Amino acid sequence: MSVLAVVLLVVGLLLALALLAAAAAGTLARIDGATYPAALARAATAFLAVLTLAAAVTGALASVLR
Repeated sequence: MSVLAVVLLVVGLLLALALLAAAAAGTLARIDGATYPAALARAATAFLAVLTLAAAVTGALASVLR
């Protein structure tokens, strides 16, 4: 398996995980009584938080493995 294929697979998995977290956050916010715009904002925040965490972990691993 080439390095490009592994990178694309990991990026796809991270995007899927971020979308699942955003959907869960939006659904829980809506169940809690938030309006649709507020629930969408919480979902967007969760999506960006997962991507930020993934970037931080990737950066930390890259610096340790060098």
